[in-house]
Amino acid sequence: MGKVKAKSEGKLKKKTILFCVTGSIAAYRACDLVRELKREGADVVCLMTKCAQEFVTPLTFRSLTGNQVHADAFSPVEEWNVLHTSLADRADLILIAPATANVIARLAAGFADDLVTSVVLASKAPVLIVPAMNDNMYHHPLTQENMEKLRRFNYHFENPIEGDLACGRKAVGHIADPCSILQHIDRLLN
Repeated sequence: MGKVKAKSEGKLKKKTILFCVTGSIAAYRACDLVRELKREGADVVCLMTKCAQEFVTPLTFRSLTGNQVHADAFSPVEEWNVLHTSLADRADLILIAPATANVIARLAAGFADDLVTSVVLASKAPVLIVPAMNDNMYHHPLTQENMEKLRRFNYHFENPIEGDLACGRKAVGHIADPCSILQHIDRLLN
């Protein structure tokens, strides 16, 4: 992946972005996006699903953000708070990248069965979802219906692009270009 050039440093200064990473091979691309968000001045707090941790470790995101990574709603915290609501209240924006068909379906159904979905449902911040998955999964009518349902509830999407997929095909399902994602975030926050 080519290096993304930040067009204007500091556009996201004083903004807190909850960066939710889900279980897709594209999880490794989230590292570059975190770095770019930090260059723009954002305070980035990462949340990871259990499946995401099979692709990238929490330590990687802690090193990139300088913040604790949250992966378990029931992990011990130094001071008492209700983790999912305290995180939700901090967010200026929630970014889910990559977003799997699974997490999109769970959000569309209103599930709050892990930290990521609980935080999203507890927050009033804008939510930007960046799907990345097999092309057949992305084009499946249920996935498309789930995305349309979330759009009706004012969730935002940065659609996948054509590219090399883990299955070996070149097709639509590849995570969107980081520049496009950053531009979308800028439009939502500024």
